[in-house]
Amino acid sequence: MRIIVADCSAVYSGRLNASLPVAKRVLMIKADQSLLIFSELGSYKPLNWMAAPCTIKEVIPESNAEETEEEVPEKVFRVAAQKSTDMLEVTVQHVYSDETYDLGEDPGLVKDGVEDHLQYYLAQQIERIGKGAKLVRREYPTAVGPVDIMAIDGNGQHVAIEIKRHGGIDGVEQLTRYVKLLNKDPLLAPVRGMFAAQTITPQARVLATERGFDCLILDYEDMKGADDDSLRLF
Repeated sequence: MRIIVADCSAVYSGRLNASLPVAKRVLMIKADQSLLIFSELGSYKPLNWMAAPCTIKEVIPESNAEETEEEVPEKVFRVAAQKSTDMLEVTVQHVYSDETYDLGEDPGLVKDGVEDHLQYYLAQQIERIGKGAKLVRREYPTAVGPVDIMAIDGNGQHVAIEIKRHGGIDGVEQLTRYVKLLNKDPLLAPVRGMFAAQTITPQARVLATERGFDCLILDYEDMKGADDDSLRLF
């Protein structure tokens, strides 16, 4: 990772034409040759950038002794996209800092409260779907993909549960495919569907209800706390 603090201007040409006048900014050049331009204030997003796959060329302009009216830039970065004709040219007038760091391999972002976590806690606390419910298994296999949770409710009926963080119409459609297929199995039928999520859009709720599915709102913090041994008295 190379971080440069400099007075610079930039011109982006190609599918979109844009320019930045001269100002003090931060240039970030990543190992994949991506170049991003940041300002001190404003959005957390870069002002302009060229993302990989791309190639970058650093040019040191030649000074001409006869040309004294215009300041000669210290360097120019020309970044060209590999899959298009897009070009980002950054002209650096003055460099305040130019440092390179080896960040090593990044393990990636670890998210809390993702669908897998919701699935895990609901499987551990399956009676949230109704008193007397029992877990059959997580990731119940079908010919069109695994059902997040298969359970049996207090009445002995199979329940296919589709879990989302934010439940939309696509999730209801996915559950519909599972339930339709599962109900063809005489050993399982009748199978009812349940759509479980931290939030469910009004449109998804209407569609789920119209198709005979139950909707369940999952409170992740409550589920996580209920499964935390440190919160138990015995």
